[in-house]
Amino acid sequence: MDKLKVLIADDSVVYRTQIRSALEGLTSVDVVGTASNGHIALERIAQLKPDLVILDLEMPELDGIATIREIRRRDLKCKIIVFSSVSKRGSEITLEALTLGASDFITKPGASSDPASTESPTEKIRGLLMPKILPFLPDQKAVLTPVNDKREGVYPKLIWDIFKPSIVVIGSSTGGPTVLERIFAEVNGPVSCPIVIAQHMPPIFTTTFAERLGRISGLTAMEARHGDVLQDNCIYVAPGDYHLRLAGTAQRAEIRLDQGPKLNSVRPAVDPLFSSAAEIYKSGCLAFVLTGMGADGKIGAGSVKQSGGAVVIQSEESCVVFGMPGAVYAAGSYDQIANPEGIIKMMNEKIGLGMRVQKSSLMSGGNRV
Repeated sequence: MDKLKVLIADDSVVYRTQIRSALEGLTSVDVVGTASNGHIALERIAQLKPDLVILDLEMPELDGIATIREIRRRDLKCKIIVFSSVSKRGSEITLEALTLGASDFITKPGASSDPASTESPTEKIRGLLMPKILPFLPDQKAVLTPVNDKREGVYPKLIWDIFKPSIVVIGSSTGGPTVLERIFAEVNGPVSCPIVIAQHMPPIFTTTFAERLGRISGLTAMEARHGDVLQDNCIYVAPGDYHLRLAGTAQRAEIRLDQGPKLNSVRPAVDPLFSSAAEIYKSGCLAFVLTGMGADGKIGAGSVKQSGGAVVIQSEESCVVFGMPGAVYAAGSYDQIANPEGIIKMMNEKIGLGMRVQKSSLMSGGNRV
């Protein structure tokens, strides 16, 4: 059986040892080498041709960001998961790494870890890494069969050409930040309705991500707060470690945050956002399910369709992981399939009110924060 070949790049011998120990017990993973800085990592990537590189962002001589740039410049074919610190600076460079081509990230166990946990550092790292590397394992390629016949007669009929949303809700996970930045760089603001996003991401990172979306799009963007009343032309990002639901009416919808049990193993989850938006906005709800692992959003997409709203899923070939859109695809609870360019076109047609004359300095300045 083919194995996933992994290279570990971290300047800390402790972390290199712990990551190796966390992965060596997995029959489908082969740790082919380690590196203590970016220069050594580049040499070993070229030599060992790993499928996946686990890369620390803060290393001497050549740091993680510079290493990713060089990997892409040399067209070295490998997936990248970055290790990040839980800090404002850590969140900024992590989001830059994702923009440059990293597939996903995990935060290093430390201050954010549960002090009551009895897990060893190796067990904690294994628990963080396993969900992230799962989509890249050779035996994880699932064949999805569309259930297109379920779309006829089960859900209220939607005429796409005349459909006009009153709200846009978006769910995403692995690969989502990069796609969302790409989309909002091209959405022609102002927009005619509120936009609410549930992206699987921890605290601090969601704050930084909302700030980036605001700079990229020119729209008002913020991390959502409990009690906020939704406003048109605003982007609301669900805060890390909180579920986001909507309450009230379509004329005055408010944000409700809670730390109830994780759903689909995550918090924030997409399902509660979609389902609550569908209940309030009914046929005026437009939901996008973007790249991500798992099935979060499947139940919520069904709720949107049952209420007469519209669901768009990202195309498989443009996803880092087709899990979330694939689950909606298999259930048949969608109206359109589109790549990011198609999603941009849809959003401009459905909610765009004008053309921006000048792009954000973030996009023209090399994606630097």
